[in-house]
Amino acid sequence: MADLFNFPAFHITGERGWINDPNGLVKFRGEYHVFFQHYPGATKWGPMHWGHVKSRDLMHWERLPAALAPDENEDGCFSGSAVEWKGKLWLLYTGFKENGGGENVRQLQCLASSEDGVHFTKHGVVIGERELPPAYCPWDFRDPKLFLRGETFYCVVAAKKRGAGGRILLFSSEDLFRWAFVCDLFGSDAAGFMTECPDYRDDLRLLLYSEQFYPAQGNFCRNIHSSFYRFGELDPARGFLPAGGAHLLDYGFDFYAAQTFADEPVLFGWLNMWERSNPTEAFGFAGQLTVPRRLSVREGRLWQTPVYAGAPVREEKNFSVLSDRLLVGAVKIQARGLRAFSVKLRKKGENFASFVLGEGEWVFDRSKAGEPIVGAEKDADSLAGIRRMPYIPDEETCIEIVGDRFSLEIFVNGMALSSVVCLPADADGLELELDAKRCTYRRFAVK
Repeated sequence: MADLFNFPAFHITGERGWINDPNGLVKFRGEYHVFFQHYPGATKWGPMHWGHVKSRDLMHWERLPAALAPDENEDGCFSGSAVEWKGKLWLLYTGFKENGGGENVRQLQCLASSEDGVHFTKHGVVIGERELPPAYCPWDFRDPKLFLRGETFYCVVAAKKRGAGGRILLFSSEDLFRWAFVCDLFGSDAAGFMTECPDYRDDLRLLLYSEQFYPAQGNFCRNIHSSFYRFGELDPARGFLPAGGAHLLDYGFDFYAAQTFADEPVLFGWLNMWERSNPTEAFGFAGQLTVPRRLSVREGRLWQTPVYAGAPVREEKNFSVLSDRLLVGAVKIQARGLRAFSVKLRKKGENFASFVLGEGEWVFDRSKAGEPIVGAEKDADSLAGIRRMPYIPDEETCIEIVGDRFSLEIFVNGMALSSVVCLPADADGLELELDAKRCTYRRFAVK
């Protein structure tokens, strides 16, 4: 295991090796369970297992044995979801079979169950090529997300139409074992190459999904892959009926594959990105999950609020310049009539990350934040270490910054920007300047 000082303090990661997508977020017998794509054998993507942790407070996690692992029937256990039903914990996941590659690959939906929430029995393929309409590719068919309406189970699944683009399909079942195709949610191709990790919530009328190779939109969607949300109604007879357009879920360098708990509007994402260097490999791990985020809807926008348990250790009011220290913890800044804002984070000498209010946008810069992190993106912002987030003027501005040893997650009035940083362990300086009618600053110790 990595040295604890060179390991995230409260973000979920593997004990060793590689992790990516959060899976199977569910509350079972009073405890939160989080699963994740995990390869314990190396700090690179490999044969996928389901890593597993549980918690009572979304902050302090107990590591459990891998819930799923490849066997003679599978070369990998890909992403999926979970539900508690009839006293058991059920996992619906994508079973992956290489079969020589190309169109011989098979990605089919499989079921597993557990009496105790720790040890799982596999039940095999339950949504296979018989259930998948012939117009869709069984080699690009993955990431089932379960939800329950009345007595009927539904799941949305990422798919790809033969010779065409990414889709999201809907299936239904009365018993989790026998499934039937219902509809193609949009009936048209996604803008990206392939849709992944769909998630639908009836309580918020909210559809989440990620897109591989989504084309950039001006200064936004600059990551090689992006994650989105849309409001609307999911009607089995008519598909997804959107109420407005798609919105970026996170504006940072490192965010993908968001999923929410089955019975609570709390989200985790993968705090990383494909085709990026991982400086944390030197410490024996690669990849982590975001801090949990509670979701709500305010004035037609999705509002993400970080969930953390922290004791307040400092408070200041009505200042223009402030110095502090933040390595593991959080700060919350509330400003009325904000006119200017600039903060340097994880500062040591000339090394720091910055977050600044510019002309109509927020600008995050990690170009001086320690060891460079290099990705596949070649646009000017990416090469300069910059990500941007829209500035929406409001009389009240709330800025929350959650820091851990290898990450910064910034929230401004419900919008989020998340990025990995790799600085020396003693780089903890915080320098804040702002201009506002009134303001407060609070720092929290998170353990």
